[in-house]
Amino acid sequence: MKEITGERKPSLDALKQRLPAEDILTFDFASENGILFSCIFSDAVTNKEALGEQVVRPLQHYTGEPVSSEIAKRLDFPELRMESDLDKLTDEVLGGNPVILFDGMDKALIVGTKTVFVRAIAEPSTDVAVRGPREGFIEDIKINTSLIRRRLKTGELRIEMIEIGRRSKTCVALCYLDGTTPENVLKEIKAKLEAIDIDIVPDSSYLTHFLASRPFSLVKQVGTTEKPDIFCAKIAEGRVGILVDGSPIALTAPYLLVEDFQSSEDYFVPPYRATFTRLLRLFALLVAIYLPAFYIAGQLFKLQLFPVKLLLTIAGSIRDIPFSPSLEMLWVLLVLEVLNEASIRMPKYVGMALSVVGALVLGETAVSAGFVSTPAIIIIAFSGIGLYAVPNLIEQTSVVRLAMLLIAGSVGTYGIILFTAFLILYLVTAENFGVPVLAPFAPMVGRDLRDSVVKYNLGSLPTRPKTLKSPNRRRLK
Repeated sequence: MKEITGERKPSLDALKQRLPAEDILTFDFASENGILFSCIFSDAVTNKEALGEQVVRPLQHYTGEPVSSEIAKRLDFPELRMESDLDKLTDEVLGGNPVILFDGMDKALIVGTKTVFVRAIAEPSTDVAVRGPREGFIEDIKINTSLIRRRLKTGELRIEMIEIGRRSKTCVALCYLDGTTPENVLKEIKAKLEAIDIDIVPDSSYLTHFLASRPFSLVKQVGTTEKPDIFCAKIAEGRVGILVDGSPIALTAPYLLVEDFQSSEDYFVPPYRATFTRLLRLFALLVAIYLPAFYIAGQLFKLQLFPVKLLLTIAGSIRDIPFSPSLEMLWVLLVLEVLNEASIRMPKYVGMALSVVGALVLGETAVSAGFVSTPAIIIIAFSGIGLYAVPNLIEQTSVVRLAMLLIAGSVGTYGIILFTAFLILYLVTAENFGVPVLAPFAPMVGRDLRDSVVKYNLGSLPTRPKTLKSPNRRRLK
């Protein structure tokens, strides 16, 4: 650890040697009694107006002794610290906080006048709800923590700051309720975060790879959300929340697969409606994965899967198709994925037009030209819509759908059954931070089933989920 000296000029030169960039500026000024000051700051992220009015101007009129404590009293600034470590002073300048140096003192003054440009708090586009709160996280970690503090006004809420990234020095907030979160989970997450050694952390998704016990797992290892109300509800159940400066997406752990079939709106509607929508999401996801596979398996290996009238309709529509059923379905699925990717990446006013043209014009033309059959387009359309019923699982289920389609075209219904058994075995054995991903179904936890696919009323949920092993089980008297 290298520290500054009691001389202003050598200390300033040492800082400038570490910060040779052109946007790192310095200037000198003097007080009325002749004390020389030097200020070094970052031009891009420092509030120069606040620096001049609240720091430089009062120091120019200072007439006391060159003592750090006396100068700090004269400034009367809310964010004012003293530091002698050159590494920390360098980090402060890069973070937007100016450093004031003066002769006779071996500590510099750090003034918190950095400027943070943030967007307004708005409803997140990825998690839209008809009822309930509409606030969403933004890219500033301080505002995000304030949104959490506003909902959890308790001294048990702990927010611990960790700095990750050798060059980015990204601030990461670890949020949990003391006495509610299991200690072993908290210690494991802390250890994994502190062990991360990476250049930069531009988004919270970077941390998921380090927190995962299975880095190449098909199942998510960490939950994600953009809504403070969901984040706080998960913390209150005994989970650990993670916020990353510069990212609006918060992480929660441990993660359960059933979370992605739930919505914040489920808790603001009657239980029977919430149960119906959750079952509907599950049904839509199963249709999205299995419908194309069974259609191919039925055509190639098991015609008895189709009713007679439907079989005759399919036979008439595929009569002049030049491709095999597997290649036809694979080609339509590939076109759908390309259209989906293009509509997402294109500008909004072009993306919607592209979706309409691709869905209507291209689909109709392909059928008329005899490249694909009408049933294939209808089935892939149903499958695509079903995937978006559970948007948080699109990446995983789209891969499973493709694998299921290839297996059905190669082996048939037996392959579908064997692959399903493999998926079930994989999900049953998957866990993160000691919690089974498929809980409360495997292992079966009867009380936790009241808020899984089936939703009971609030009075029937007096305890926190047993699966999360919270030391404070009671949440409702």
